[in-house]
Amino acid sequence: MARIIELTDLSGAYASRLFVESGHEVIRVESNSRDSLRQREPSLGSVDDGESSAYHHFLNAGKKSLGLDIKSAPGRKIFLRLLAQADALIANVPFAIEDAALISANTKLVYTKIEDEEPDICAMARSGLMSLTGQPEQSPMILGGDIAALATGIYVAVATAAGLHSAKKTGKGAIVNVSLREALESFAEQAMVEYKFSGVVTERRGSKGAITAISGALPCKDGHWVISQIHRPGRWNKFVEWVNDAELAADSSLAEEQNQIIRRDFILERVLSWASQHGKNELVQEAQKRHFPASPVSTMLDLVDDPQLKARGFLRHIDHRQFGTLTFPQGAIATMRNSEIATASRFGEHNREILSRLGYSSSDQQSFAASGAIQE
Repeated sequence: MARIIELTDLSGAYASRLFVESGHEVIRVESNSRDSLRQREPSLGSVDDGESSAYHHFLNAGKKSLGLDIKSAPGRKIFLRLLAQADALIANVPFAIEDAALISANTKLVYTKIEDEEPDICAMARSGLMSLTGQPEQSPMILGGDIAALATGIYVAVATAAGLHSAKKTGKGAIVNVSLREALESFAEQAMVEYKFSGVVTERRGSKGAITAISGALPCKDGHWVISQIHRPGRWNKFVEWVNDAELAADSSLAEEQNQIIRRDFILERVLSWASQHGKNELVQEAQKRHFPASPVSTMLDLVDDPQLKARGFLRHIDHRQFGTLTFPQGAIATMRNSEIATASRFGEHNREILSRLGYSSSDQQSFAASGAIQE
């Protein structure tokens, strides 16, 4: 298994979390207890102590914490010694230590540099995504839930894994660059492809789909559901049979895809009227029977009580030393491997373990703590 050193904010923390789920050792180097993830709301407790952030408890689960000031001379020396025993470094740039010193400390190192200097909102605007999100004729909207940074984490994980694979094959390290804005641009790929092949400019349609006529997050009796009806021969007739709408059935021209696109707002109005009489789970179950792609729009309360997530082991009850019994998301990879992820570490919890592994004596560690290089 690989040893990953991490010095990132939100845009890289999910990547190293995926490595934890895969069974690798991840050491998160933190300069102080006011680390950005530890302070990010919402909090699981009422005390702002750097140990209660929900982001911290999910993204830092299973990681070891080393409180280290790498800007100090002793801290820099400790960090380079740690790096010499590592396989990969994931860090936001600009970084406190120059590339040459990092590579000199470990020529087989895979160094993944995350470029996210511009704020998320600017990155989303430049990527083109904001031209696709929001209501027609209104201002663009940003994606919620910090999805921009967390989605970038997947690219960071893949890039780092590719670097590790290459290093194993060649015996040589690599510097890998991942740009948050470029990662976000990839999510606008479908709109680019659509324009390239058909000349159609994808525009904001709110919760309605923009590519196919019958798609989007649509209201129903008890919330919202999502459907994406891709045009195929015979599919329209099966859909109309299901909806059982006289006005849709009366217009045979709607069986043609182009006519569906032209009259998509009329079609969705009829679908909305029909869906308002049914619950989201009822609609989705029936759609799946008829082989139409569909999903309920789950709330957070839906998810924490989702029987499938529980049955698969994604959600597990754990005994947390700070909060007692919790329902905790193990993560997709950990679920597949049937492995349990340790709870997030307290700040500097593994200082002594890591420093001892590096060959530093107890007196050395006391000296580092007194100088401020080691934070506890």
